[in-house]
Amino acid sequence: MQDILVEATPDDIPISTTTKAALTSWLDANPAHRAWISATKFTADAGAVTLLPGEDGGLRRVLAAPNDGGDVWAFAGLPMALPEGRYRLDGAFGAAAATNAALGWALGAYAFSRYKKAKRGPARLAWPENADRDEVCRLARGVFLARDLINTPAEDMGPEQLVEAGAQMARGHGAEVRVTSGDALLKENYPAIHAVGRASTRAPALLDFRWGENSAPRVTLVGKGVCFDTGGLDIKAADGMLEMKKDMGGAAVVLGLAQALMDAKARIRLRVLIPAVENSISGNAMRPRDIIKTRAGLTVEIGNTDAEGRLILCDALSEADSEAPDLLIDCATLTGAARVALGVDLQATYCDDDEAAVALCKFGALAGDPLWRMPIWRPYRKLIDGKCADLNNVASGPMAGSIIAALFLAEFVKSAKTWAHLDIMASNPAAKPGRPEGGEATGMRALYAYIVSRYGVS
Repeated sequence: MQDILVEATPDDIPISTTTKAALTSWLDANPAHRAWISATKFTADAGAVTLLPGEDGGLRRVLAAPNDGGDVWAFAGLPMALPEGRYRLDGAFGAAAATNAALGWALGAYAFSRYKKAKRGPARLAWPENADRDEVCRLARGVFLARDLINTPAEDMGPEQLVEAGAQMARGHGAEVRVTSGDALLKENYPAIHAVGRASTRAPALLDFRWGENSAPRVTLVGKGVCFDTGGLDIKAADGMLEMKKDMGGAAVVLGLAQALMDAKARIRLRVLIPAVENSISGNAMRPRDIIKTRAGLTVEIGNTDAEGRLILCDALSEADSEAPDLLIDCATLTGAARVALGVDLQATYCDDDEAAVALCKFGALAGDPLWRMPIWRPYRKLIDGKCADLNNVASGPMAGSIIAALFLAEFVKSAKTWAHLDIMASNPAAKPGRPEGGEATGMRALYAYIVSRYGVS
C-alpha cells in the first residue's frame, strides 16, 4: 500500500468535501472560490469533483462530493479522477470513517497491469488520522488477490496455477497444505471433481489447507474453482463463454478472504477447500445422462454438463461437512439465475440459520458489499429427483435456477452448525468508483466482517 497510502507531508494537497445541500454554506465559508465554482458549474452532485486553483494558477485544493453507496466508496473514485500527486483529506474523521476512506482509496487505485502497462498511476493519499492501517492493508490485499486471480486469463490461470497461488499464499501464513490432483482424486474419493475436470489436458485438483489452533472454532471455506467453463458437451454460445475465465471467482474470493482472516489472526481453526478444474470437451468428457458418483455416496444423473460447478462443490462440501464445522461457507459463480433475480450488485445468500443470515446481510450493508438473503425453498427439492440416480444436477424446467442449485448443494451439508452458500457475481461488468471493470471480490468483505465479529481476532 506504500504507493497508494503514504505518510503526510506539509505539501499534500487538501481535499475538502461537501454535498449539494451543503455547497452554499461551504462557499460562504470559502468566498475566494465562489467565482470558480460558478464558472465551472460545479453543483456537488454525488461523486463530482473540481480542482480549485491558487493565485499562482497551480492546484491549491480539491472540492469533492462523496459518492453514494456506502462509506467505503465515498472517495473511491478520486485516485484515478485526480491528477497524479499527493493529497490529504481535510477535516476530522472518526476511526470507522477514516478506515473506510483509506480502504476505498486503496481499492480505487487498483489496476490489473500484468499484460498491459497502466497509462497512469493513482493519486496518493496521506493516511487519514485514526485509520486502522492494518485493517485497510489486509482487506485491500485480500481484494487485490481475488481481483488478480479472476482477471488472469485461463491460459495462465488453469487448475494447477490456481492451486499453486492458493498454496503459496497459505504456506506464507504457516498453514498446512495438501494438494490432490489427477487420478489421485479417484483414489481419495473425489469422483465428481474428477468427472468434471477429466476432459481437460490440465488435470483437476483439490487444494486443502488448514490454519490456526486446533482448539478454536472450526470455520471452513469452500470456493468453486472452474478455471474455464466451455459448458462441456452442452457447449455454451460464444457470448456466454466470453467471460468464463471468471468462473473460478468463488475460489478467488475464498482465497482473498482466507488471506485477510489469517492476516488478522482470527480466533478460528480455518480450513479452505478449493476444487479446481477446467470444464472442457474431449473424448472422455462427461455426457448428458451419464450418472456419476459423489464423495457422499449419492449418485447424480447429468441433466446438463454446463451445471458443473455444483458437482465439484458437492465433493468438497461433503469433505468439509464431515468435520461438522461451526461455520461452513461456500462461494461460487454458480448460476445466471441469481443475476437475473438480483442483478450484479447484490450477492444471493442462502442460509437456514436466521441469526447468521440477518447478521451476514447487516455486515454486508455496513461494508458496502451487499448480500441478499434468498430462500432454500424445500418444496422445490423434488424437482431434482433423478430418474435413474439419487439426484439430477438440474431441474427439468427453467424456473428458480439459483434456488435449485442451493437445494442441490444442501444435500451434501448435514452436520455443519451453520452453512451459508453465496451465489456471486465475482466481477464488475462496468466500472464504478473503487470497483474497476473486471474481477471483483464480491461478498469477501461482508464475510470477513461477519467472521471477525463472530469469533474475534488475536
